[in-house]
Amino acid sequence: MEIASIPITTCSKEHQQIYQEWFNYADADTDGRITGNDATKFFAMSNLSRQDLKQLVSLAQAGHAVTNDLLNSDVDLSSLKPPVMEGLDALIAKKKRKEKTSELESNGSLHGPSPSANWFSSKSAKNVPLSSVTSIVDGLKRLYLQKLKPLEVTYRFNDFVSPLLANSDFDAKPMVMLLGQYSTGKTTFIKHLLKSGAHIGPEPTTDRFVVVMSGPDERSIPGNTIAVQADMPFSGLTTFGTAFLSKFECSQMPHPLLEHITFVDTPGVLSGEKQRTQRAYDFTGVTSWFAAKCDLILLLFDPHKLDVSDEFKRVISSLRGHDDKIRVVLNKADQIDTQQLMRVYGALMWSLGKVINTPEVMRVYIGSFNDKPVNESATGPIGKELFEKEQEDLLSDLKDIPKKACDRRINEFVKRARAAKIHAYIISHLKKEMPAMIGKAKTQQRLIDNLLDEFGKVQREFHLPPGDFPNVDHFKEILSGYNIDKFEKLKPKMIQAVDDMLGYDIPDLLKNFRNPYD
Repeated sequence: MEIASIPITTCSKEHQQIYQEWFNYADADTDGRITGNDATKFFAMSNLSRQDLKQLVSLAQAGHAVTNDLLNSDVDLSSLKPPVMEGLDALIAKKKRKEKTSELESNGSLHGPSPSANWFSSKSAKNVPLSSVTSIVDGLKRLYLQKLKPLEVTYRFNDFVSPLLANSDFDAKPMVMLLGQYSTGKTTFIKHLLKSGAHIGPEPTTDRFVVVMSGPDERSIPGNTIAVQADMPFSGLTTFGTAFLSKFECSQMPHPLLEHITFVDTPGVLSGEKQRTQRAYDFTGVTSWFAAKCDLILLLFDPHKLDVSDEFKRVISSLRGHDDKIRVVLNKADQIDTQQLMRVYGALMWSLGKVINTPEVMRVYIGSFNDKPVNESATGPIGKELFEKEQEDLLSDLKDIPKKACDRRINEFVKRARAAKIHAYIISHLKKEMPAMIGKAKTQQRLIDNLLDEFGKVQREFHLPPGDFPNVDHFKEILSGYNIDKFEKLKPKMIQAVDDMLGYDIPDLLKNFRNPYD
């Protein structure tokens, strides 16, 4: 929603001043427009009905500006009183007090434009002044643009490992992904948490990836649309093509829980090698992409479906590096009695032990996560008490996600920086091994064939941990489509900038800013 620069001469001066104060408060980023969440929060104070607010936002989305034609219409603006905005006067007064205090602290010096306004156009600086950021997330945005992104672009990290990060990736709400075979109760689990019968996925089984997030009203947005929205963190999914985007959608609905957490509902994992070929997109690649973005991954199992199929094994293997996010849920546990439950639990742990190669024991939540009462005839009173405690534990785990979101974001950022550094070492090493003139094609093929040995050389030369190196087969597949001779040589200054960021800038950020959710 943009306000044209036209004086509202037909309003009284008193009303003009009120409207200007309101606009200045609502325009948080001082760009002369009220957009997105700013507009939603501001107009919510008006106590207008949901239908009126929906119409107002629709007009704004259609690009209707407040122009001279509207001001010269038949509406008598001089006698039109400002609407009642609940709580707005108190907020404006609070803002004025803060501004006055900051002016006194700066000894009366004039405040220029916000330093964050030109971050995306400013040239890379040696040191990031912490005075120009307002939170840890803002600091990470700036560090990424100035220090990490140049390294990723130079060595094509976005082509090999992960797409470049956008502003929306830093501002996104924490995500929880649900994975499991067909009919293990993934969609029902989300409905149970939201206590809503809203349309989340087609029945009887979900055949697509559905992102369930907060919105002003209940609606579904197609995948192709949501992948190009700048304020959504899903632009990286365009790399999986139209075949995937047609099986991807966003389901929006107003709900208090969704204001803090976004859920990702997934299609049931197929069993049998033959059925896997029917998917027109890279299912494992998509789950791996979401796993990197998610804060929690729930693997759902059914007591009658404990076998881990070939595709499910591949999916779990693709979660490598995100083991700390994985939680296992044994759903529909009230369908069997206590003795059977004990045996099923043992069988599940045995199955997981063959797939998840970690010495630590996975946390398994046992329960029946749906709106029906617990079947006491099968489980008995002890089973009911167990399920209630397990459900409380899982809910407390989910409630902790927003509190830990900032820490998780730092964790993922540091992980990405280290991966980008190792990628730069690999690419520059392969470039160094190429001959100057003759035999380039043969050398490239030899390097690709012996890629594991080359990884070993890089690891020994730069003293890097072997567990941080990418998957050899996946790297080979992508590398075969490139001319290694066109790659860049090692640029020590870029590596040093990332080392400084990890060693000094991020610790300084943590020291100066607390978690915004505390």
